[in-house]
Amino acid sequence: MKLNHKKLLIITYYWPPAGGPGVQRWLKFVKYLPDFDVQPIVYVPENPTYPIIDQHLESEVSNKAIILKNPIFEPYQLASFLSKNKTKKISSGIIPNQKKQSFLEKVMLWVRGNLFIPDARVFWVKPSVSYLEKYIRENEIDTIVTSGPPHSLHLIGLELKQKMNLKWLADFRDPWTTIGYHKSLRLSDYAAKKHKKLESQVLNSADTIIVTSKTTKLEFQALTNKPIAVITNGFDVEKVEKQIVDTKFSLAHIGSFLSERNPRILWECLVELCSEIPEFKSHLEIKLIGAVSQEVLETISAFGLNSYLNNLGYVSHAEAVSHQRKSQVLLLIEINSEDTKSILPGKLFEYLVSERPIIAIGPKDSDFEEIITNTNTGVFFDYSEKVKLKNTIQNYYDLFLEGKLQSQGVGLQQYSRKNLTQQLVELLNQH
Repeated sequence: MKLNHKKLLIITYYWPPAGGPGVQRWLKFVKYLPDFDVQPIVYVPENPTYPIIDQHLESEVSNKAIILKNPIFEPYQLASFLSKNKTKKISSGIIPNQKKQSFLEKVMLWVRGNLFIPDARVFWVKPSVSYLEKYIRENEIDTIVTSGPPHSLHLIGLELKQKMNLKWLADFRDPWTTIGYHKSLRLSDYAAKKHKKLESQVLNSADTIIVTSKTTKLEFQALTNKPIAVITNGFDVEKVEKQIVDTKFSLAHIGSFLSERNPRILWECLVELCSEIPEFKSHLEIKLIGAVSQEVLETISAFGLNSYLNNLGYVSHAEAVSHQRKSQVLLLIEINSEDTKSILPGKLFEYLVSERPIIAIGPKDSDFEEIITNTNTGVFFDYSEKVKLKNTIQNYYDLFLEGKLQSQGVGLQQYSRKNLTQQLVELLNQH
């Protein structure tokens, strides 16, 4: 049943001009919700501390959306006086290897994990509840969505649900206590228990939980009996001019390249191919786009691969999409850990429609292995499959020399942003 002009209040932290993957999900839902007779009302901070800025995304905000802004106090604003660079990295999830952390980084991580629970945006909860309670009553809104991380935004939903007769959907773009960096926060027993308690309260108070992967759904099913829906991230119809494919045999990694994602298996394969195939050296390009940890750069250097490295740093989302279309091979690398099996990076879905083959490396039985295999868009490897990885790179290189390297994806339409928004609307319309 379609409801006419249903109002949906969306509570999110990341919103243009924020860059990075966190902003894309709700930016795209908001773009398509009006097509299904849903009026999106988006509540965001007025003065946020975004680690990455992408001004270009402001032009993508739907002119049919109502945007509400309210000031936020964030400790990151104070911490940046100590070290702007370290604060920016930690707030964007780039956490240095424990063995290499400076004293200041250790202190900042301890403070982040133990004093600000669940996260440093927790001071926005009370003022947001006061502001939104009044707005919801005056505008007769009956449905809200909170999107985390930061998971403190779910506490806004929790308090509003307790005070008002609302339908509340809690959207988890990433898990809470099982996410990879959670263990790096140097949590005290008290802090760890408090995180678990808040997670449980949210999971058992929301009317519906939305997650982005099957594994997260399974994890949450052990913690709640509430309905859990999987709505993955997806790809949008991008206005990208036809790209001329790189003349080099470019292997491109797009997005944050964290220390723990450092794929020594890949660097070893490339070194061996450089020594075994004379012309491979003249064609190879390792293209890194986005924030790259110092450790990854040092490892590439230690393997003697620096002369093939093209480190482009952060680029706008539009530019990143054009690199996806013109690079010869796309790299998707996840941390080799049980905790990361559930991670479906946002860029995966853009990779799928790029028509470029994907080399994906991650823990065995990762959720993204199934998607890449089923859509015929690339090959997945766990961290023990070096021979298979090397053979695949060589096979892709041979196809590159013949001018035949391309991927032919199947069944991709299920991941279009418009189709995913339709799934969201079906959840909203359930009584």
